[in-house]
Amino acid sequence: MLRMLTSGESHGPVLTVILDGLPAGMAVNIESVNEELARRQRGYGRGKRQQIEQDRVEVLSGVRHGRTMPGPVTLQIRNKDYANWQARMSSSEPESPGTPVTRPRPGHADFAGALKYDLADIRDILERSSARTTAALVAAGALCRQLLGLVGVEIYSHVCAIGEVSGPPVDPARIRDLADDVEASPVRCADPDLSAAMQAAIDQATEEGDTLGGIFEVIALGCPLGLGSPVQWDRRLDARLAAALMSIQAVKGVEIGAGFGGAVRKGSEVHDEIIHDPGDGYVRLSNNAGGVEGGISNGEPIVVRCAMKPLPTLRQRLASVDLATREPVPAHFERSDICAVPAAAVIAEAMVAYVLADAALERFGGDSIGAFLAHWQADREALAARGYTGARWSKR
Repeated sequence: MLRMLTSGESHGPVLTVILDGLPAGMAVNIESVNEELARRQRGYGRGKRQQIEQDRVEVLSGVRHGRTMPGPVTLQIRNKDYANWQARMSSSEPESPGTPVTRPRPGHADFAGALKYDLADIRDILERSSARTTAALVAAGALCRQLLGLVGVEIYSHVCAIGEVSGPPVDPARIRDLADDVEASPVRCADPDLSAAMQAAIDQATEEGDTLGGIFEVIALGCPLGLGSPVQWDRRLDARLAAALMSIQAVKGVEIGAGFGGAVRKGSEVHDEIIHDPGDGYVRLSNNAGGVEGGISNGEPIVVRCAMKPLPTLRQRLASVDLATREPVPAHFERSDICAVPAAAVIAEAMVAYVLADAALERFGGDSIGAFLAHWQADREALAARGYTGARWSKR
């Protein structure tokens, strides 16, 4: 239903995203998009690049008088740092192109990308594979989030671990109450003691010239029952979520609900028993499935957890080989973050929003926002007639 295409490089003039498939007539709040971009730039352990860029979105097409038109929405984010990179990133042949990058960083796209695309300068691949390009994803995800908000979906995230410092998962029933504390924390952790310990770990890694990864969780409340389908592999909601989250740079693992922890428990301890409450309708006694069963959302909170590896650009340079001379050298170093786990959590919110919006449009359809909402309301009434209300998690 939705199609998204991004373009642009880390140090190029702009990042662009085209989002096709939003219903016509949907109100668009650009300041809300800009706030999502600002959230992506925050976080303890971020590099100096975040002090240069102040991401703001420009609408190039698809929105008129504050509402979507029947056509793709095109958004653009300017890279302020391009002013310092014009010669090295010029689209025409410059007089001084700069020294080519020939020392790949272990853990980055440098080595495989240079060989795959037959490149003499690794910059041609590192610019596009950079996590800077996720700003475009966050902008598109912000629009998807606005669509989902109309049907009562709320999306939150928090950091569970940075390096060896970790805390327990958050009960989805508490995430609304913890949201302000998460946003106030430099590492997106609501527990002040854990937050301080995570910051201390980042400080130590900074002193050592190293980097840190971690684990973060995204929780979506109020997700309509029935999104996704088991009919084909690529329509399964869990598969779509996993693919979207694994597409985020440095994410190396995704689990939904109990995930890997559920694999070592008995079935009687894992599967979520069902009761019927006179006030709330059908209710689960647990949510180990993470809101998805058989590739379909079951009305419980969507809970996904991602493992992010340490970033591959280290001041303490790793061993590498110069692709031009084949001699041993230290890996290339370029300005980078020490830890980007809090930022990755915000990016993951955007990707979850994109997947859920796509699945919601698939289920409810409608070329206009009025038709979309009417179909959603009719679905709610049909489910209520069968005893399901979703009242436990929705504010509506």
